[in-house]
Amino acid sequence: MQRISVLTSGGDAPGMNAVIRAVVRTGIHYGMEVYAVYEGFKGLVEGKIKKMERSDVSQIINRGGTIIGSSRLRDFVKPEVQDIAVKNLRDLSIGGLVTIGGDGTYRGAMDLTSKGIPCIAIPGTIDNDVASTEYTIGFFTALDTAIDAIDKLRDTSFSHQRCTVVEVMGRNCGDLAIFAGIACGAEIVITKDTGFDHAAVLKKVRKANLMGKSHLVIVVAENITDVFKLAKDVEDNTTYEARASVLGYIQRGGTPSAFDR
Repeated sequence: MQRISVLTSGGDAPGMNAVIRAVVRTGIHYGMEVYAVYEGFKGLVEGKIKKMERSDVSQIINRGGTIIGSSRLRDFVKPEVQDIAVKNLRDLSIGGLVTIGGDGTYRGAMDLTSKGIPCIAIPGTIDNDVASTEYTIGFFTALDTAIDAIDKLRDTSFSHQRCTVVEVMGRNCGDLAIFAGIACGAEIVITKDTGFDHAAVLKKVRKANLMGKSHLVIVVAENITDVFKLAKDVEDNTTYEARASVLGYIQRGGTPSAFDR
């Protein structure tokens, strides 16, 4: 195999650039030509493919995001769309593809492999939800970001004797919420695994008040409940003032940690 390509797909994650750099420089080291596919599978179908040199990946190891862009292409599940991608690779005599992303990226890589384009899939997502992978690239950087934000929210919660309800990302995986909750000493952590019992949460908040806690932090994984409604319910049914905060896309950016490089 003389030519390979690399793409990033789905939600971006800190550390993707470090992987791109490694693929490009390792491929060149072993005598191969390496091509970047811009904007994920969408770019692969549209023919956005460019040959890379070592200099193209210089000074990117510490950069967040992905220099070659990413996207989601729902139509890539269609065989006729996959055939266009295969043709675009074969027209350039590219024999293999390295994909970086999450579940959807893995499925796309499997489809291309079944059509004769061998793929290597590298787990890159802050959600840490790729099967058979202990930790995905981007998870620990997102965790650091979440911890930093929650620590700051606790500071202001302490100052105003409040209950703060914080939503973190993770899609359908609770790892980000669990790890961040433990690291920040959250009084309550809510994920799909713990389950969400509205009455039980309010009971725990009241108990915290009886124990003399001046403030508390509740960490909630996304797609569980409306954190703004939960905060209002806490305020309406307990002695605490309550505020909600959704950390959102800030968790997907930033300089990757050592582990994610």
